Amino acid sequence: MNEKKLQQLGVAVIETEAEAISALTQRIDANFATACRHMLECEGRIVVVGMGKSGHIGGKIAATLASTGSPAFFVHPGEASHGDLGMITAKDVVLALSNSGETDEIRTILPIIKRLNIPLISMTGNPDSSLAQAASVNIDVSVEREACPLGLAPTSSTTAALVMGDALAISLLEARGFTPEDFARSHPAGALGRRLLLHVGDIMHTGDAVPQVSESTLLSDALLEMTGKSLGMTGVTDSDNRVIGIFTDGDLRRTLDHGIDVHQASISEAMTKECKTVVADMLAAEALQIMDSKKISALLVVDENQHLVGALNMHDMLRAGVV
Repeated sequence: MNEKKLQQLGVAVIETEAEAISALTQRIDANFATACRHMLECEGRIVVVGMGKSGHIGGKIAATLASTGSPAFFVHPGEASHGDLGMITAKDVVLALSNSGETDEIRTILPIIKRLNIPLISMTGNPDSSLAQAASVNIDVSVEREACPLGLAPTSSTTAALVMGDALAISLLEARGFTPEDFARSHPAGALGRRLLLHVGDIMHTGDAVPQVSESTLLSDALLEMTGKSLGMTGVTDSDNRVIGIFTDGDLRRTLDHGIDVHQASISEAMTKECKTVVADMLAAEALQIMDSKKISALLVVDENQHLVGALNMHDMLRAGVV
């Protein structure tokens, strides 16, 4: 089989599955809305069940629901018959996936679910199946054909179920008013979590690690302070520890260009006045935006009275994973 033929086969699969997904738009109907309502009113968890490939899709749907504000977990229906049914309570909602709607392991546990008198949402490719008929509401995820040329391997059908699961999860996210901050709390180790949860105060240098000189300090001594603290800058403060300026590596280059004697001049002659500052409870991502917009690589951190309390630079952002 040549390269062109392999490419044609790949395109055919994608086109077949795209058609199956497109057909789902007609299934976003009253049943879909009812399923969403059951999930929104759930006082417990959304319990997702499914066997085989449907089980793999169910696991992903449960994970998406949980990470977008709808507490959920996956239960293997085979294990459910051997004790895991105890994980389902009278406050839960069950979402059952089966393309045929006749999966034996799911049919076995249907009487127990019905006995709990909890909503059962089915996602099947056969609205006349045992599962669909037993459900409180059925969502039709049937496909015209599988992408597998043999019509056997679950391909289009599992893709359709996955997309419908995403539709449920994101609809619930919107209905709950789920925010980026809520998402970040579920993903504290991810890049988004760091950007939305990490504050300046979490990564700034404090105490003796903050480069700081008074306005009367000689420029040469200020350079020693910068070198010793390794942040590429130093804050300049008045007698009350209020920030009145900053001196950076860039200021040093400009000073040398102007022919200023670094051994005779005071820092006040070379510093940048009215420098940009941030506060400790500002999001680190916001501080990063300030750095980007002002084209600077370091910031001084002040309190509400402009007292110097900390400092940070771009390297701190990189180490914290904000960049």
